[in-house]
Amino acid sequence: MTTTSIPDATGETTATNADDPVQPLSSLRAHVPTELVDRLLASVLATGDQTETTRAPFTGEELITYPISTEADVEEAFARARVAQKQWVATPVAQRAQIIGRIHHIAFARQNELMDLLQIEAGKARYDAFAEVGAVAVYARYISRTAPKVLGRHARKGVVPFVTKAYEVRHARGVVGLVTAWNYPAVFASSDGFSALAGGNAVVHRPDVQASLSALWVRDLAIEAGLPEDLWQVVLGPGRTIGSAVIDRADAVAFTGSTAAGRKVAGQTGPRLIYTALELGGKNPFIVLADADLDRAVEAVIRACFINAGQTCVGPERILVQRAVYDTFRTKLVARVERIRVGAGMGFGFEMGCLIDATQLATVTAQVDEAVAKGATVLAGGRPRPDLGPTFYAPTVLEGVTPEMEVCAGETFGPVVALYAFDTPDEAVEMANDSEYGLHAVLWTRNTRQGLRLAEQIEVGSIEINDGIVATWGSPDLLQGGMKASGMGRRNGKYGILRFTEPQSIVIQRLHGIHPPGSMGHEMFTALMTHSFKVLHKLPRP
Repeated sequence: MTTTSIPDATGETTATNADDPVQPLSSLRAHVPTELVDRLLASVLATGDQTETTRAPFTGEELITYPISTEADVEEAFARARVAQKQWVATPVAQRAQIIGRIHHIAFARQNELMDLLQIEAGKARYDAFAEVGAVAVYARYISRTAPKVLGRHARKGVVPFVTKAYEVRHARGVVGLVTAWNYPAVFASSDGFSALAGGNAVVHRPDVQASLSALWVRDLAIEAGLPEDLWQVVLGPGRTIGSAVIDRADAVAFTGSTAAGRKVAGQTGPRLIYTALELGGKNPFIVLADADLDRAVEAVIRACFINAGQTCVGPERILVQRAVYDTFRTKLVARVERIRVGAGMGFGFEMGCLIDATQLATVTAQVDEAVAKGATVLAGGRPRPDLGPTFYAPTVLEGVTPEMEVCAGETFGPVVALYAFDTPDEAVEMANDSEYGLHAVLWTRNTRQGLRLAEQIEVGSIEINDGIVATWGSPDLLQGGMKASGMGRRNGKYGILRFTEPQSIVIQRLHGIHPPGSMGHEMFTALMTHSFKVLHKLPRP
């Protein structure tokens, strides 16, 4: 595959794939068959006449006109879901898991559809889009294999061995409301949606309109795999109205979005005392100790910080480097960032795409410009790239960022990182924890024992040692979520399935109850029980 260098207005050059040049909207839209788009849109419950037309981030031109749901549509969606859920919950968990498991192969068979959708409606580089294909398949496989093991009846220890039989069983919560974001639409739809369905629930889903085709694609896979259509309802519209209406009616809620919005969701569900999972914002640290492999660490920055143009909840934005290697690391990082292949194209020729829309571009631009005005230095990038498309921003490295700058503590959610120096590992931990957020962190060191010690001191929901974000993201048995202002609850792992169920304890007391037998007095019974518990304590653990 060949590349060419196209000079921009400043004389700089950007690598672009000669086989996949920047294409007009008509060419981009042609990558998605009309039959597929019509089928996906038909799954949206929207009876009104209101519509919303999205724009292709690569070009800014009109893309898809979506039907917008009403609150009456949300009410109808829940009514349909509740009817379907009653039959679904009676379906054996093994059969439910089998349907979800089929999605694994279907996702890979249809992977080009999702990659095309994510590129035209979310502006992703194609390899970034493939990451979502892999996530859908991995979640389907994991959940289908794990659900039957964790959702059955499980024996628990009773108070008196052999006399008290105790069990834990799980009940579906009912209808789960999913409100998901635009940055990883297929990931959120599959990780939360498959888990809820495996637990015997129905789903009413409000994806973000901008990337809703990609979320609808995941539902389409589930239907092809055998899921009853009414079990997964989809409504579209603004979060303040349609999203809020979904939350008001749900028996449990999984929300992905900003911290500000998450606080509103928590306030909305709190009076109803329903289960609420929130994955929110982050200002994630990337720590480089002096003994780290600097070349590998630099490549990890490219993969972790600039994937999806920096619009990744767990993506690091603060690069903390031990002073002994700071200058060397800075030189290597800046040189590599300047070589990132940025552009719009449907092939694999680019490493980074663009921001989702003009609003996000304005946010990123404002933060960087404010930082520069207050004394920060731009080591790479630092400006929009309208020569590539309307929402492109150059991969950016800043130095000299100070606390009064918004880019220091506020979530940027763009291709921008700031470098900070530290002297000791303990100082790095202190700097990492100096944030209202606690979602994800990265730590690079050759001393894994020290790495584990430091990792346990960092206040985040997940941390990767000697990689970036993919090893955590790609491990479905690991819990994912945030501490502090980054949210509450976790997705993935066994808990990711169990959270959408209500636990129930069942006890069968045999032979005799827990009370004095016959004419035995309470004093003698108390002495007998005391002796018995002492004996039990000395017995080896089973």
